[in-house]
Amino acid sequence: MSKHGRILVAMSGGVDSSVAAVMLHEQGYEVIGLTMKTWDYASSGANSKETGCCSLDSINDARSLAVGYGFPHYILDIRNEFGDFVIDNFVDEYLAGRTPNPCVLCNTHIKWEALLKRADKLDCEFIATGHYANIRFQENGRYVISKGKDENKDQSYVLWGVSQENLARTKFPLGSFTKAEIRQMALDMGQEELAKKGESYEICFVPDNDYRAFLKHRVPALEQEVDGGDFVLTDGTKVGKHKGYPFYTIGQRKGLGVAFGKPMYVTQILPESNTVVLGEEEELQKTEASVRNLNLVKYAAIPEPLEAITKIRYKDAGTFSHIHQEDNIMKVNFHHAVSGIAPGQSAVFYEGNDLLGGGFLM
Repeated sequence: MSKHGRILVAMSGGVDSSVAAVMLHEQGYEVIGLTMKTWDYASSGANSKETGCCSLDSINDARSLAVGYGFPHYILDIRNEFGDFVIDNFVDEYLAGRTPNPCVLCNTHIKWEALLKRADKLDCEFIATGHYANIRFQENGRYVISKGKDENKDQSYVLWGVSQENLARTKFPLGSFTKAEIRQMALDMGQEELAKKGESYEICFVPDNDYRAFLKHRVPALEQEVDGGDFVLTDGTKVGKHKGYPFYTIGQRKGLGVAFGKPMYVTQILPESNTVVLGEEEELQKTEASVRNLNLVKYAAIPEPLEAITKIRYKDAGTFSHIHQEDNIMKVNFHHAVSGIAPGQSAVFYEGNDLLGGGFLM
């Protein structure tokens, strides 16, 4: 019998999840490694070599490490669930004129549920991942996620959707370490290749981070259907033709294909009329936002206005704001204007380093 019980660790084959698994193993947990096959590289229309967390090399790396340390490793095929939910939503959101957040959906609806379902079958009390974040139980009876020690690697932003029920069984072993410290641990373990592994910031199922090509592959007639829509200014003046509204994102400046003699940005996308609105940089500035599909973490509800730091994208430093909950909508009033609020992206609220919760921008 292990000292701490049995724990199922999500292993992608990368340095973070590998070190997390070894760390827990050395702490006395009975570790079981699990690698999830989330998508089919060939189905994306990619021609380049398969890379990333779902590649055969990555799966083999995870299994090799587990065997080396003497704990079992399994592969779980969740391609159907992943494709039906995450990829279909990704396509649908772009077709609705929004910018999706697939990593949040994957964490919330696919990976955690798949991990816990398999954990139950294997009699594992806990699951663990290699995310850079912390978790604690507080006096109000709720589990709270807080930022990881490494500000540059903190991943609490993509975890806002995880439920209290699932957080109760979750551990984040890397939260109190920096990326450099984790790489050094891999070296100390004798895993030099692992320590030097690069990391991808791309969406795992979009080859070369080219979402436009991915959409064209998934929806074969899309390009013909949407080509030739109007670029317009805020006052409705037509200033050119575009290649189709799904191929543009809020805040985009490059690749518009129209010259104005000054920088112009996508400020609004109108799918019903296949129209893309352009404006100058100041037209991207907003002081208010509404956020839907809330999941609150630190508190069960926020009935009174609260000062928080709101992040509207992963690498956003965050902006002081007042937030006020109205049913399942959060009204956000920023203390100063923010640029590029993109419907479909996540807005995540913090109280200091603690994650208050999040939702999708409207």
